[in-house]
Amino acid sequence: KTMADFENKSKEDKEEKDEGGDGDDNAPAPEEESTATFTPVVQLETVEVKTHEEDESVVYKQRAKLFTFGETLLDKGTGNKTWKERGVGEVKLLRHNENSRVRILMRQEKTMKVIVNHFVDPRIVLVPNVGSDRSWVWNAFDFSDNELVETTFAIRFSSTEVAAEFKKEFNKVQEEMQVLLSGGDAAKDVGADEATAALSSLAVKAEEEGEKTTSVPEKAPDADAV
Repeated sequence: KTMADFENKSKEDKEEKDEGGDGDDNAPAPEEESTATFTPVVQLETVEVKTHEEDESVVYKQRAKLFTFGETLLDKGTGNKTWKERGVGEVKLLRHNENSRVRILMRQEKTMKVIVNHFVDPRIVLVPNVGSDRSWVWNAFDFSDNELVETTFAIRFSSTEVAAEFKKEFNKVQEEMQVLLSGGDAAKDVGADEATAALSSLAVKAEEEGEKTTSVPEKAPDADAV
């Protein structure tokens, strides 16, 4: 064969490839779109999470920092008590839409963990915290950890005015609760309720003179914190 024959053969092969001919058998096959479907082995259902606040109305709410007075894990059983910070969050006074009872509830703003949860007993006394004009101290049987535990709380607000407003609203609610627990208004059946029975049995103690002079540690708060 002459050189011209080889050149003509190369041109023909090139034209076949350009026209979609078979070409090289070793070339990768064109990609195909998969139409396969996969069914999950486990079907997950949407679960509604309740906060137990759905049947209540907010009477008052304000951002604050909460402390409790008690033994740390290291001091368990020693009787050595100190102030412990529980967290920052919104403290709320919540009124039940059916029985009108009011409780105080506070959650840590990041974890949403409940850090105070008890009824507003008319016998609770908000004591000014020595060393701070924006903090209150009180005793109550708390239900934050699903069992009644007598606890000493201290709550600190961003200003004296906000602290005074909280006390005003707290005392107002206490007057309403006094009427309910004495059998007035719509609370005739309150005594049959288990939670109210626990509330009625509260023995809120007057603060010992030493505890009255115990102040919440005045840590330097963040600019946007209380």
